[in-house]
Amino acid sequence: MANQYPGPPPEQPPGQPGQNPYAAQPGGPYAEGAYGYPTAPGATPVYGYPQAAPQPQPYAQQQPQPAFAALLLTLGDIAVNGDTIVSPAGPMPLRGAVWTATDMSRTEERIPPHAIVLAILFFLLCFIGLLFLLMKERVTTGFVQVSVNSGGRHHSTMIPVQSRNQVVHVLNQVSYAQSISM
Repeated sequence: MANQYPGPPPEQPPGQPGQNPYAAQPGGPYAEGAYGYPTAPGATPVYGYPQAAPQPQPYAQQQPQPAFAALLLTLGDIAVNGDTIVSPAGPMPLRGAVWTATDMSRTEERIPPHAIVLAILFFLLCFIGLLFLLMKERVTTGFVQVSVNSGGRHHSTMIPVQSRNQVVHVLNQVSYAQSISM
């Protein structure tokens, strides 16, 4: 660090002002290549230079995939495909399976907070604001428990629901599973 100079090193012959002292001499051994990059005479292009793309290799012969039955139904982590029920408890036969669904959700009906605010704001206008208190909202929370018992195995799963439509959908799926397991 002691021999730092603001310009070119003192052992280099001075060049013209504004000229790069480290640049190759014009017509020297390193002529300008494509895109202004220097290349040595007879050298092969290196990374970054345009060149022909390699020829694509033929694909290896792939082994055929094993045939699985189509997925008929999914209830949480229980899947029904073909004649098998697949669950974390292991595969179970579909024929003779006993399905059980328990609705453990609850639905609350309440006056939303914005209706109370609007009723207070419009109370002074001929009691019309009291009509906002007639607004109701229904909020469903909870789970539907689905259990399946077949082939000496049992598995139960909890499916979260946020509306009555989701509860009905899960119960209809269980009904379909019961109909195909007979």
